[in-house]
Amino acid sequence: MNDPLTQTELWTPLDIESEGTGGADELVARIDDMGPEEVGNLLTQEKGLVFRGFEITPEELDRVLDRLLPNRLAYVHGNSPRTKVGSNVYTSTEYPQEFTISMHNEMSYAHAWPARLAFYCQVQPGSGGATPVLDAARWLDSLDAEVREAFAGGVRYVQNLHDGFGLGKSWQDTFETTDRAEVEAFLEPTGARWEWKADGGIRVASVRPATTRHPVTGAEVWFNQSDQWHPAGLGDDTAAALAQILPEEDLPQNVTFADGTPIPAEYVVQIRDRGLEHAVDVDWRSGDLLLIDNVLLAHGRRPFTGARRVLVAMSD
Repeated sequence: MNDPLTQTELWTPLDIESEGTGGADELVARIDDMGPEEVGNLLTQEKGLVFRGFEITPEELDRVLDRLLPNRLAYVHGNSPRTKVGSNVYTSTEYPQEFTISMHNEMSYAHAWPARLAFYCQVQPGSGGATPVLDAARWLDSLDAEVREAFAGGVRYVQNLHDGFGLGKSWQDTFETTDRAEVEAFLEPTGARWEWKADGGIRVASVRPATTRHPVTGAEVWFNQSDQWHPAGLGDDTAAALAQILPEEDLPQNVTFADGTPIPAEYVVQIRDRGLEHAVDVDWRSGDLLLIDNVLLAHGRRPFTGARRVLVAMSD
């Protein structure tokens, strides 16, 4: 096994600092001077770009995102609690601020996922609240061979989405529709299996690979959310409390190996902890932007105090 800590210390996302008055005019001009191909090449090379000192305002955000994310996507089938605040712009998460969000590649559980993510800090936190990022190839290397081999056959995700009342997200929020036919039309080409339940909810099961390869570099990366979907990833007390309320098959989300075999809790804890241990924190100032390649980099969130507000948008 390679030493992931040493490797991680050699890498950080590229900081791009304002050289003038800042604002969207300067940043858009610099992006336009580079051109979309060079921006794409730089992002692939660096994995993440942090735009600092431009002090982008919320009113200017769309202009910048139009350059960095030319085809912004809706957060359909997303499992994180978010609020839509603009043209396919969302709150980054509404998970309670005192908790850490472990490392993950956005929608790696899905049939298709965004290629790029952009995070925008509208309000910097009082303390903490960094967005950790992690080279997903190094995350894979950091795991014990036993764990990598166990996941070689992939994983099976199960979502139980309620009809408006219950734990987790409703199917209406998840798929951004109230029409069952639209949900089925979305799921049909994804290879998922689903069933509408008597209480009005839906159970969706999907088998996905545990790793993927970057379409340009060919790098193999850890690319699944087993530690976030597994009860052991929640911690012993929370997992025990959920077990008292619901049987495993009715949890809002759950994960097994592809053949339905349970994933050992110690594997999940190793995946979660090594990801967080070897991540690099991106600290926020109001007006900062972070652009990441969603295959090459996983991301998360550190706990914080104050009124942190970070928005996210994504593109193919």
